Amino acid sequence: MIAITGATGNLGRATIQHLLKSVAPENITAVVRDPSKLEAVPGMQVKLADYDDYNSLVEAFRGADTLLQISSASYGDHAAMQEEQVVKAAAAAGIQHLVYTSTLQPAAIAIFDAGRSCYKTEVNIRNSGMNYTIFRNSMYLETIPLFIGEAMETGQIRYPGGEGAISFVGRDDIAAALAKVLTAPAQGGRSFNITGDRAYSFGDIARILGEERGLAASYTNISDEEFRQELEAFGMPPVAVDFYSSMAASIRNREFSMTDMTWQQFLDKPTLDVRAFLGGN
Repeated sequence: MIAITGATGNLGRATIQHLLKSVAPENITAVVRDPSKLEAVPGMQVKLADYDDYNSLVEAFRGADTLLQISSASYGDHAAMQEEQVVKAAAAAGIQHLVYTSTLQPAAIAIFDAGRSCYKTEVNIRNSGMNYTIFRNSMYLETIPLFIGEAMETGQIRYPGGEGAISFVGRDDIAAALAKVLTAPAQGGRSFNITGDRAYSFGDIARILGEERGLAASYTNISDEEFRQELEAFGMPPVAVDFYSSMAASIRNREFSMTDMTWQQFLDKPTLDVRAFLGGN
């Protein structure tokens, strides 16, 4: 039995669709907070649990031997606490193989907020006694429109990314690889850097936008303060402003510029790249 947390999110839903190509729905458990957000799959088990409720997690994981732990959407200490509860609950429920979606280059002193919380989770997983596979994901291709906003139509990118580059990777490619790992025998403890074939700066993205869409595209490296003011103007709470500001700073400092093709052993098709994504969206 394979259990999947965050099953109503984009990555969770995509992973389930790939799993269904080789796994009977009766052998998949979707662990969700709100079942109304989950597309019905006849035969698939659905269990209610919350990252903030340890007991609900233990009950939801019982009967499964493999767990996909999708990282928390919360910030900072709250995210680290939620993820620690998932790991502890998995061990208590008898999970044999835990697969975790981390972030690229997690570290205790990472610039990126999630890099620090994911580092704590990785330590907890390694100390848990369970077999594990960790996917250290770079930024999704699907986040590019969120980074550049109206630039998908105007070509004018404004972001405090400096000369930093990102090894973007497609969410569906990650989901396909996760499905392969979830259905394979556990192999102790393994970690993979999940990246695209090359890293792209925002200047590169502007150039490709211009070429693919015929736009007069350009990139303006705005200041941190200007970026924070814009986020605040959107009504973001301070904790979210801090999170997205840390993301921009991490990009500037090349925490997402690594490339590593090792993980593509799990795929049987070419990966989606930045040019194809920008040209098709």
